[in-house]
Amino acid sequence: MDAIKVDREILGGTPCFAGTRVPVKSLFDYLEDGHNIDYFLGQFPAVKREQVLSVLESSRQRTEAQAKSMAS
Repeated sequence: MDAIKVDREILGGTPCFAGTRVPVKSLFDYLEDGHNIDYFLGQFPAVKREQVLSVLESSRQRTEAQAKSMAS
């Protein structure tokens, strides 16, 4: 199962956690505000921990790939 779903019928195509109407951006907003993953999951019980970890891992991989390409 993919962690993220984009559907024009759900929040106008905003990337959301699959199976929910929770925008992925909300996770990053909560983390930026100093909240931890457990707090986020408490606020959005429809989102699964595995989805959050998958999104964070994908972001890490993209950041590392971008940094490597910039260093070349």
